[in-house]
Amino acid sequence: MKVYLEMETAVADVTAEQLRAAVLHTLQQEGAPSEAAISLVLTDDQRLRALNSAYRQVDKPTDVLSFEADVRDPETGDWFLGDVIISVPRAVAQAARAGHPLEAELLLLAIHGALHLLGYDHAAPEEKAQMWDAQRRALQPFGLQNMNINDT
Repeated sequence: MKVYLEMETAVADVTAEQLRAAVLHTLQQEGAPSEAAISLVLTDDQRLRALNSAYRQVDKPTDVLSFEADVRDPETGDWFLGDVIISVPRAVAQAARAGHPLEAELLLLAIHGALHLLGYDHAAPEEKAQMWDAQRRALQPFGLQNMNINDT
């Protein structure tokens, strides 16, 4: 399993290793194949707003977007699940509002995005309950299973 990480916006509160570990743990927890790969990008509100507008017709920034790919790399054989793109400014605001560290919010958003690539959704109450349960389990190794995740 691989996590390709690009930090367009610098963040001192979380390391690349922590983000990779959270996504890798989520993939393992959910039984993703060993050749699974995800791209994770930390960026700004402008990029999330542009992507949200272009792909969801919502002209405002959001905290995290997931873009499913589900393709194999012919050279490596990796099964590329897709991209998870996180707005650092949204994460900062949400962490402050929820009263937890920015590190916790970024790990939650990375896990949330990865779960979307694995087929989870939260449109219906039953789906939301399943996704939030998966998020709590994925946050457990980081000691964050009790954080407030109701607003993600």
